[in-house]
Amino acid sequence: MKLPVKMTINGQTYSQDVEPRLLLVHYIRENAGLTGTHVGCDTSQCGACTISMNGQAVKSCTLFAVQADGASITTIEGLARNGDLHPIQQGFWEKHGLQCGFCTPGMIMAAQQLLERYPRPTEEQIRHQLEGNLCRCTGYHNIVKAIQWAAEQMAGK
Repeated sequence: MKLPVKMTINGQTYSQDVEPRLLLVHYIRENAGLTGTHVGCDTSQCGACTISMNGQAVKSCTLFAVQADGASITTIEGLARNGDLHPIQQGFWEKHGLQCGFCTPGMIMAAQQLLERYPRPTEEQIRHQLEGNLCRCTGYHNIVKAIQWAAEQMAGK
């Protein structure tokens, strides 16, 4: 038995019948064809699958696609506008926060909500807010610098 779902992802409406147990991350990657959202651990511990759903950062491997019925979703592909990187994406580029890149989409999507909550975050706030996202490349130093850079750019400095 399949269930109908309809959601908006990065401004585009998607409507399909899906298996009730289909995870949202797989819907985004396989049905919508947006592969920027990564599947890391399948247990919600790594945060590589973080997206924004109705304005809240969520781990898409912990939700079923049917739970997102009617939702507005933004993925990493939806942040750039008119070919220009979002300041957080640019910050990761400028401050070498990309590292291997596997965790980057989840880190950026978590950082987006972080900067909405704390437009001028301290290093401690950044590190605390990113606790649900794991980087296996040994360090968060450049990721923190990238988010600080983005905060300055978004504040107009």
